[in-house]
Amino acid sequence: MNILIVEDESRIAKRIERMTRAIYGNTLQSLKHINTLHEALSFIENNSLDLVLLDLNLNGDNGFDLLTTAVSGSFHTIIISAYKEQAITAFEYGVLDFVPKPFNKERLEQAFNRIIKKEKVIINTVKFLAVKKRNRVQLISVKDILYIKGAGAYTELFLSDGKKELHDKSLEKLEQLLAKSFERIHKSYLVKMSEVKEIIIKSGSKYIAELNNGTAIPIGRTKYKDIKTKWF
Repeated sequence: MNILIVEDESRIAKRIERMTRAIYGNTLQSLKHINTLHEALSFIENNSLDLVLLDLNLNGDNGFDLLTTAVSGSFHTIIISAYKEQAITAFEYGVLDFVPKPFNKERLEQAFNRIIKKEKVIINTVKFLAVKKRNRVQLISVKDILYIKGAGAYTELFLSDGKKELHDKSLEKLEQLLAKSFERIHKSYLVKMSEVKEIIIKSGSKYIAELNNGTAIPIGRTKYKDIKTKWF
């Protein structure tokens, strides 16, 4: 694990660092602490990360200015903040968890377990997926996404207007964030189930999900029974 802590209070940052080392142990490859918004943005752009732990108030700077960039990355983001009233907004932007201050090791470990055990987000309030563009980040509304296709380490978002956007997060990470409204129907596809018109059974035990717009997406054999039971 390569982890970045973005926290302006040195005492809290050291506490997070100590707990993180205790929880991850030998699986921790690098742990970096940065206390300013500008430096954190630069570090994120130039380094490979698995997780960012982000405070929302950085010496008076708004952590949401960094959050929109962070959630567009390939890594997960966990907020550690005293501003509990901003938790829902943070989840809407696609964070994996929100740990309110003050916190203990057990609560931080609970957040880390979402990554270690690949647990899905329970609070289904993700409204946007942030996509990197040249010199900017674009927020794509989840309601405009029909399905998502795995493309190696990246994913392709297929939108209702016919456009396609590339996202830096893997299919596995997006599955964690979009657990309630999207279903992993195939190893390469996440589909918004409200867009599925019908399931077509073909010879040779092949299953197809036909979307409202006519798109046909394969359903994995091992997924078919669960999908039928859960959704139809």
